Amino acid sequence: MTRGAPIPETMTLHVPFRIVKRGGRKEMQMPDGAVQPRRTDSTLVKALARAFRWKRMLESSEFVTIAELAECEGIAPSYMTRVLRLTLLAPDIVEAILDGRQRAGLTLETLRKPAPAQWREQMSWLCRNREASEHGSRPLPAATAYSYNPKNDESK
Repeated sequence: MTRGAPIPETMTLHVPFRIVKRGGRKEMQMPDGAVQPRRTDSTLVKALARAFRWKRMLESSEFVTIAELAECEGIAPSYMTRVLRLTLLAPDIVEAILDGRQRAGLTLETLRKPAPAQWREQMSWLCRNREASEHGSRPLPAATAYSYNPKNDESK
């Protein structure tokens, strides 16, 4: 365009999207089928980093109990326990989060809930929780009893 050249007619472009709140911030959500850019969720990545750091501190006997570690970190033991559950996620789920390939709508709130112990069941559990949250209903329960024994840990 040169100076003095007439301005072309205005063009209107309609892009379907909706604004949703995720983790206290607003985010633009594209319609189903639209290609979304890969983007890591810093809230999920930070939570994973904390969880694995805390796990390492407990396993190294730097801290004897979760309560002791929580007091040192200045957080509630119940919160720490829920975040520590992230260390039990299947490696492919953890990698997807770190690479920004996690399912749309996956939140820390969902991941802090008790998940199935078996890795192959976790993906379907996440799908059920996503569908339930999208429809405003309560998520389907996962297994109710959990035990963790580092000697039986499949992730090592």
